[in-house]
Amino acid sequence: MIRVERVGPLATIQDLGRPGWFDSGVGIAGAADRASLRLANRLVGNSERAAAIEVLLGGLELLAERHLTVAVTGAAVPISVDGRSMGSASVLEVEEGQRLRLGIASTGLRSYVAVRGGIAVPAVLGSRSRDTLSGIGPDPVRAGDLLPVGPPPREYPIVDVAPVPPPYAGRLTVHVVPGPRDDWFHRATALFEGEWTVSSETDRIGARLDRRHGPSLDRRVSDELPTEGMVLGSIQVPPSGRPVVFLADHPITGGYPVIGVVVDAEVDLVAQARPGQAIRFRPR
Repeated sequence: MIRVERVGPLATIQDLGRPGWFDSGVGIAGAADRASLRLANRLVGNSERAAAIEVLLGGLELLAERHLTVAVTGAAVPISVDGRSMGSASVLEVEEGQRLRLGIASTGLRSYVAVRGGIAVPAVLGSRSRDTLSGIGPDPVRAGDLLPVGPPPREYPIVDVAPVPPPYAGRLTVHVVPGPRDDWFHRATALFEGEWTVSSETDRIGARLDRRHGPSLDRRVSDELPTEGMVLGSIQVPPSGRPVVFLADHPITGGYPVIGVVVDAEVDLVAQARPGQAIRFRPR
């Protein structure tokens, strides 16, 4: 068991989500930064699909009620065990009675705390992921919670540390496949001009963007669009002209035109972008 002593702005249990339920109206959800979750699990010898703790901005404190093998990846947060500084993306041994603390992230938004054996809360529709839009899955982590840990896997960690850089703090460049409704705009290529800024309204559902500089996205077709399916990374443009990049907990359908879709491999970058950070789109 792990006792949760303190939680920052938000901490949720996440795995790689629940694919295959679209026809029932249930989205995939899962970790917002899938690569960081996978890495944390690999470091402790888990399956990449094992459940871990997704921590927004840091501020988490855990008390080990037995020996734990842990890895922390993703956003650049100060990490300590009983006050002793530890490295990110490394294998940490936390003994019974010791405390693992995450400070506040200096770059990036989301950290992942994987424990050897995985967080073994009950699965819902085949996943231990919390979907913040639908409310499916385990409740957000709160101080005082006791989190169960699953049995250790047969595999053992094969490296002590993964030399990966933290999320980039400067201007991001993200590639986009145009369409399927780019013809609904006077000049859809305006998306690729100038820069956008991540707004303070960003969450697990989507990264909402403001214009930093560049032309506006003006609709050529003002008709109502029938509701249609939405995929991860879709850039939907509501009447305000402020695009939304759909992230892990996005709705499965929508009625505003999608001007383009962020390539799958770069959605994790958007999920780690902080409010105020600049984003530049480039066509793929």
